[in-house]
Formats: sequence, C-alpha cells, structure tokens
Amino acid sequence: MKTSPNIGIINALIRITCGLTMVAFFTAKLSRKPWCNSYLIMIIIGAMKVAEGIVRYCPVTELFQKGQGMMGQANGQQQNVQPSQNKQENKKQDQPNIPPELADSLKNALE
Repeated sequence: MKTSPNIGIINALIRITCGLTMVAFFTAKLSRKPWCNSYLIMIIIGAMKVAEGIVRYCPVTELFQKGQGMMGQANGQQQNVQPSQNKQENKKQDQPNIPPELADSLKNALE
C-alpha cells in the first residue's frame, strides 16, 4: 500500500510541535504519578501526532476525504468536468458581450 502525503507542510509542522509538547508534558506528569494510565495514553497520542507530521500522512484525513467522495457520488453530484483544450476559448467565454460602441465610449472615458 503506497501512501501519498495528504497534509501540508504547515499542518505537519503544527502536528510535530503539538505532538512533542504533549509527549513532554505528559511524560513529566507520568513521572509524578506513574500509576496513572491516562498519561501513558496521552503520550502515545502525542507520539502519533509527531509521526503524522513527519510522514505527512493522516489516516483520519484520508478517511474523511474518501467519505466526502462517497457522499458526492451517492447524492448524484459527481462532476465529470473535462478541462478545455484551448485557453483562447476560455478567454472568449469569460469576456462579457459588450457592444463595440459602448466599449469605445468606455475607452474614451477612461483615457
């Protein structure tokens, strides 16, 4: 199974920072109360965040994206948009239809 990065650089840096902070904080807490298992769980969650940031892959984000794709297909909102072959056609479609007389008067007013 080949995974590609599905989070950005900034998101990865935030995950690494928050994950290391969690690991450090809960390790200090665990050293005071070694019988408390919730601190150990939080350390593992922080380590997972660090790993997600390093690898730049989040399985929860992947599941969310796949779920959104399935919702779009289920509702009949699947888009079959084919890119245009010619950029000139796009420019012609984007330009409003202005009568030549009005265009000339606008040019004269702006000058």
